[in-house]
Amino acid sequence: MSCYERLRTTKRNFFGFRADGFKLKYNPAVINGSKSMNVLSAETKELQKEIRQLLVEKDAVLLAHNYQRDEIQEIADLRGDSLLLSQKAAETEKSVILFCGVHFMAESAAILSPQKTVLLPRLEAGCPMADMITPEKLREKKAELGPGVPVVTYVNSSALVKAESDICCTSANAVAVAESLPGDRVFMTPDMNLAKYVARHTKKQIDYWKGFCPTHHLLKTERLPELKQKYPDAKVVAHPECTPEIIDMADHICSTSGMYAYAKKENAVKQFIIATEDGILYGLRNENPDKEFIIASEDMICPNMKVTTLEDVSR
Repeated sequence: MSCYERLRTTKRNFFGFRADGFKLKYNPAVINGSKSMNVLSAETKELQKEIRQLLVEKDAVLLAHNYQRDEIQEIADLRGDSLLLSQKAAETEKSVILFCGVHFMAESAAILSPQKTVLLPRLEAGCPMADMITPEKLREKKAELGPGVPVVTYVNSSALVKAESDICCTSANAVAVAESLPGDRVFMTPDMNLAKYVARHTKKQIDYWKGFCPTHHLLKTERLPELKQKYPDAKVVAHPECTPEIIDMADHICSTSGMYAYAKKENAVKQFIIATEDGILYGLRNENPDKEFIIASEDMICPNMKVTTLEDVSR
């Protein structure tokens, strides 16, 4: 029995909440204090130092997703996208994984490192898109589809939904995964925008669950032309979780890890308009100090990612 199946059948308790998920309703309002600090106070720096000392004492590795607050990313042992972080954490000798992200990410880390303790600083840090589908709903959909239609589930989903799927994908390899499957029809869940992106790059029929990431889905199309007019030499880089209308206006579409690679590779380009959650600006700016990165919208802040603070990490 696979680890996903064990999770589905036993509802094993991870991180203080059941594996069938904490449901957090999306609030489009930016939570108070979610904007990362550009200049850290002496108090914040002292807290960062205390956390680093605690990590040594507790034999812990600190993971920070690309969308976390700047002050958390700054002191993390590993920074990156969700699956890569879990894979790298599994390779470390540390016995404790402290994952600054959302619940499905901590689930992935626990699955890949069953012998380690996985901690999520804020249990209510959920993912609205992951919560748009349940294993029960997916089973109903599979019965409706009938045999022979493979289910591809985006890693941004609960372990229990993954357990009902044939294969999982990331935003970076979604096209390749769909192409690798037999037959001429694929069902993708939970992100319809990622599915629509995949449909552009394959001859297969791509059906999909109508879920979405609110942070990417709510980016208004009129915003990009305004920014392009203000920054005519800038390249627009969009995440495939964005709507097809945004994808049509982008110069390059890629995952968060792809954005880092693209920014480094394009030596002749000095300005980039970034269409994803604003936490990625921390890494992009630090790795490319000679380039300018403009967020596509000041509303591209995920309150679930920003709910975790240094105080939460230190507890």
